[in-house]
Amino acid sequence: MHDDRRLTEARLRRVLGERVWPAIYTTSAPLEVARWDAPGEPVPAAEGIAAEYAPARPGDAWGPAWGTTWFRLRGHVPPEWAGRKVEAVVDLGFDNRMPGFQCEGLVHLPDGTVVKGLNPRNAWIPVGDPAGAEQAVEFYVEAAANPVILESPPFQPTGLGGGPGPADEPLYRLLRADLAVFETPVWELAMDLDVAGGAMHALDTGDPRRWELLRALEQTLDALDLQDVPGTAERARGVLAPALRSPAAASAHRVSAVGHAHIDSAWLWPLRETVRKVARTSANVVALTEDHPELVFAMSQAQQWAWLKEHQPDVFARVLRASEAGRFVPVGGMWVESDTNMPGSEALARQFSFGKRFFRDELGVDTQEVWLPDSFGYSAALPQLVRLSGSRWFLTQKISWSQTNTFPHHTFWWEGIDGTRVFTHFPPVDTYNSELTGSELAHASANFRDKGGASRSLVPFGHGDGGGGPTREMLARARRLGDLEGSPRVEIEHPAEFFAKAHAEYPDAPVWLGELYLEFHRGTYTSQAATKQGNRRSEHLLREAELWAATAAVRTGAPYPYEELDRVWRTVLLNQFHDILPGSSIAWVHREAAQAYTRAATELEGIIAAAQADLAGVGGTSGTLVFNAAPHERDGVPALGALPADRAGTPGAAAATVSSSDGGHVLDNGLLTVRVDGRGLVTSLLDRVAGREVLAPDAPGNLLQVHPDLPNQWDAWDVDAFYRNTVVDLTDVDAVEVRAPGAGGAAELRVARSFGASSVVQVLSLSPGARRLDVETVVDWHERERFLKAAFPVDVRADESSSEIQFGHVKRPTHSNTSWDAAKFEICAHRWVHVAEPGYGVAVLNDSTYGHDVTRAVRGDGGTTTTVRLSLLRAPRFPDPETDQGEHRFRCALAPGASVEDAVREGYRINLPVREVPGGGAVEPLVRVDDPGVVVESVKLADDRSGDVVVRLYEARGGRARATVATGFPVTAVRAVNLLEEEYADAPELDVRAAADGGGHGSVVFGLRPFQIVTLRFAR
Repeated sequence: MHDDRRLTEARLRRVLGERVWPAIYTTSAPLEVARWDAPGEPVPAAEGIAAEYAPARPGDAWGPAWGTTWFRLRGHVPPEWAGRKVEAVVDLGFDNRMPGFQCEGLVHLPDGTVVKGLNPRNAWIPVGDPAGAEQAVEFYVEAAANPVILESPPFQPTGLGGGPGPADEPLYRLLRADLAVFETPVWELAMDLDVAGGAMHALDTGDPRRWELLRALEQTLDALDLQDVPGTAERARGVLAPALRSPAAASAHRVSAVGHAHIDSAWLWPLRETVRKVARTSANVVALTEDHPELVFAMSQAQQWAWLKEHQPDVFARVLRASEAGRFVPVGGMWVESDTNMPGSEALARQFSFGKRFFRDELGVDTQEVWLPDSFGYSAALPQLVRLSGSRWFLTQKISWSQTNTFPHHTFWWEGIDGTRVFTHFPPVDTYNSELTGSELAHASANFRDKGGASRSLVPFGHGDGGGGPTREMLARARRLGDLEGSPRVEIEHPAEFFAKAHAEYPDAPVWLGELYLEFHRGTYTSQAATKQGNRRSEHLLREAELWAATAAVRTGAPYPYEELDRVWRTVLLNQFHDILPGSSIAWVHREAAQAYTRAATELEGIIAAAQADLAGVGGTSGTLVFNAAPHERDGVPALGALPADRAGTPGAAAATVSSSDGGHVLDNGLLTVRVDGRGLVTSLLDRVAGREVLAPDAPGNLLQVHPDLPNQWDAWDVDAFYRNTVVDLTDVDAVEVRAPGAGGAAELRVARSFGASSVVQVLSLSPGARRLDVETVVDWHERERFLKAAFPVDVRADESSSEIQFGHVKRPTHSNTSWDAAKFEICAHRWVHVAEPGYGVAVLNDSTYGHDVTRAVRGDGGTTTTVRLSLLRAPRFPDPETDQGEHRFRCALAPGASVEDAVREGYRINLPVREVPGGGAVEPLVRVDDPGVVVESVKLADDRSGDVVVRLYEARGGRARATVATGFPVTAVRAVNLLEEEYADAPELDVRAAADGGGHGSVVFGLRPFQIVTLRFAR
């Protein structure tokens, strides 16, 4: 037989696109249109519906950027349409190529009841099957004029992300507003042709099934009268039916399809628009479940459920009913789909406790799956946190975006730094916005890397990013693909059902140890420095606020500010969303984040001040009291306690001095001798304790370097490896000046430089008794598409670096032996990076920097230079063309001779400065830990308001430990609890010991495995 497939395939495309789809609505009548343009921000539905409307018509322009226009649509269903299915069809000016990234609408009835959302591929409103009499129709559409930020070509700078402007021109035109008869047989034929054609195209030309489908489609098109599509649709369907009844092979891949709408809580739109996106999508889904009871829709992010409850209580009530029926299911167990690289230890734990508790309290559901399809890499601390939250499974898709290496598994056990494993799935469909097309399902089957051991995968289907969710067309595909030859079997089901089946089928799945590093989007560790600084500062202020408020509650009976702390936590957790904290949102989002962090800081400072005043007042107000919120003793002040200033300090520490030498300066405190040349560069750092030079020969430390930075795509997200090919060292200097002694008698040197359109001032500081060099950097940054780094080349032979992550650290190669090693050319660390050779290590510390790179080179003298660089600032122009412009302040430090334990201690020091307040008596810590490698991460009162004290700690060195925790208050009982502060299986055994004096304080002894998290709950 001749190969004429292209002829039939082209025929199918044209007939389906030009004849069948348009014939779904054959008879229509225009609706009467009126409009009201809301001034400023969106208004409640009652206000929009009651507004004074002006006449309008299709073709009218509407919507300046970020504006809202309310359209009133009125009409009558003609009597002759009685008994036929009628819909309103409204086209706000959609571009069907881009669902989720443009204008959208929410449809209301005159009484304010929400009907459904309008999206580019979901532009219909149900009217029903009218009776014989003329039926009146009235709808109100709240239309959002969200601008298209990611235009074609993409990644072009635009000012539209800054918010509405006074001179903005209308972006859209109302294209259609009609009542129309919905021709069900034509729609069903369209779906038959769509599925058969999709399945056919997905098959190899050597597969007989492809040709069987081709001939069936050819005969179907022959049976269709193009001049009377509605009248011949059923006949054509009958021709194709046998081909669609042929069952799938017994070995066919099995797909668990889960309705989904990945809604970014902020990205190319502000938070307030996400609130409306959630409402539109939820309304769509609950309406769809009423007509399609087989639909199961999964929605993550407790924050989005909370928004729905607050802003659309009627829709939330309908969602609750669908949830109780198992149709609308919460997943994820986190407050938002957060970034997991940069949130601090306690913050990532709270993502789970706040999320899980919301779903349990509001929905009665204990979510079991952690759902993070789109975050930019996954911390090796996550498996332990997942299990401690009471969840069992983990899902993501993003690792398929890696540029260099293909991840070897789709279903596997993921093992974290402490040894905890969690059953994990990567959907091989490689999208979280599937439409269940033949090509997508064929890709899922062919791409699945665990064939032989496993036979099933999960496919999240529905329009996402900007929301929208599943459509009736997707559900029609799912029905036809349930058991179809040439396609994977498709079954719509709950994610938990998929995971249970996958786990049972593949219990001995392979293991992946350590972080899930995304070989892409590495620039997110640095973009939008102010957002990252706000997050870091807020996390540490929350630690202090909880610690001192809990201490004051126990010591003085002061009220504990539960509501205030919860409110600030929710703000911080929200801004850890994976397009906010990573710096990849529009300017509007980051401006609001900065405002939120400022408010949080003000409130937390007030809580801290009030608690410390209560505690300081216990011993009188004469003198000064020094509070230390860090988990290690500092200058004689106990960890988590306070001491009068006259009893604090480092006895016997030599004074720090600064002197002139050879055109430069020397800083010295008896432990370190630091030489700074006339250019303000550190040319020598002698560790007098170890008797060795720390810096590599002829390689100055604290060297600022600037690289060009124009990645191939995704500007705010990416740094590409070629940026390193060109570098400018900032060695020109404006001034080098000795400063008056700093706090605590520190010797300080001020260095000022200018470069490009920017300037920088650095203060190098050496304190008495300190084995570290502190550097404060203030940059007035006005570069574009540049990357600023600070380099510390040390004379240490290290083939790996250690970087702090949540509740521990990970080791990464400093070499590029393999493509996996080379891909990690930019890494994320929290408060420190440590490099070491046997017997000697160096730590580089920071107070707000996450991006780093660590490289190595063997010198001519045979020694090895290991260079640790901090990534300070970038200047991408998309999606925020003004990214990072302005003044920034950073603190970092170099700690020679440091062990990992030292790095942990110094990391807390640089982020948690002591506080001095008027007061006299010492404040005894609530708990003391006898092992400095077992670190207290948080001290708080229990969330259930019982008054119990909750202490979370972890093993920080990466080795086994046996710790004793002594309490400084009377205790009646102690339990090991999970992140929700409840007892759990596999909790560590506690050896509880009473105090010798019978005072009830006592202690508890327990063992920890490397990096184990232990949460203790003390009943008072």
